[in-house]
Amino acid sequence: MTARSTPGSVAAGRGTKSAIRDAAVKLFGDKGFEQTSLREVADAVGITKASLYYHYASKLDLLHAIIDPIIDHLRSVVADLDKASRDADGIRDVLRNYLRGLVHHRDAGALVLRDTVTIINAMADRHPDLVDDDKTLREWLAGPDATDAAILRASAVLAMLGVALMSREFAPGADDALVETTLLDAATCVLTASEGA
Repeated sequence: MTARSTPGSVAAGRGTKSAIRDAAVKLFGDKGFEQTSLREVADAVGITKASLYYHYASKLDLLHAIIDPIIDHLRSVVADLDKASRDADGIRDVLRNYLRGLVHHRDAGALVLRDTVTIINAMADRHPDLVDDDKTLREWLAGPDATDAAILRASAVLAMLGVALMSREFAPGADDALVETTLLDAATCVLTASEGA
């Protein structure tokens, strides 16, 4: 079977695998993961369903192709924590690095919003240590001998930075630089708030 070409699809110069992923992000975000068929994804790319299966064995594999890079980025941030300094500049650098990964993958935000339960289940099945990675980052941000207030602030910072994934939904006109600057400044303010404030 040969792939069908349509304007703006694979023929526009993108790789087939990337085009499939991009079409799935849009369709899953618009219609939902369960409600979108692989036939619809193949049609959106301009390929046969058989061609799609050549690249992704199942719809779940396709979902993992969308979500795994986000998880991999978190892991890389956590893996590099031992190289980061715990001063204000080092903490801001860690936050910036984490945030840039979320901004880079914010095209998946509508999917995350629409199918939160599906995403959580898919991540838990494939990434059982994700909770540990999140905890490690949170504890590092809270600092050594952290108070309950410091732990709450660190948790709030990670939740705040997660807004980057949904920023296309919340602020469709905001470019990457605005999302990064706004959320990084807000997160830094929360993290450095004084204990009594």
